[in-house]
Amino acid sequence: MLSTDEILQAMSEQGLRITDQRKTLAKLFGETSGYLSAKDVYKHMECKYSGLSFDTVYRNLRVMEELGVLEQIVFEDGIKFKSSCSQDHHHHHMICLQCQKTYPISFCPMNMTDTPEQFRVVKHKFEVFGYCRECEEAASELKTAAHSEEEH
Repeated sequence: MLSTDEILQAMSEQGLRITDQRKTLAKLFGETSGYLSAKDVYKHMECKYSGLSFDTVYRNLRVMEELGVLEQIVFEDGIKFKSSCSQDHHHHHMICLQCQKTYPISFCPMNMTDTPEQFRVVKHKFEVFGYCRECEEAASELKTAAHSEEEH
């Protein structure tokens, strides 16, 4: 995960003006390990910046994603953003649907696809969603406890 300083440095190196709002965004993502929706970010930002529009927040999230400092993932409940991985090689992720812990996939499944000769791939995404061991065990314990209460 990129730190606040790494996010700001990457934004600056790519010619993006570093405003106070962008510093706040960089700090938020540099210190948050999970995924945030645009609405989450807006709620955080509106406390500090009165009159800030949701469109401004969303536009900044898009710009930061295009620059590569944020990753955008489509969950069942909508699009969420996270600070980009600090790994400098191409990879994909497995994401826990409960705690949103993210695990890297060390190879690219795209290499295994049978891409037609008349098609040129320019971009792809590949995420696997499931439950980590801790969340799976916690869910299992809750089910067991609920089942034993029903029997009594």
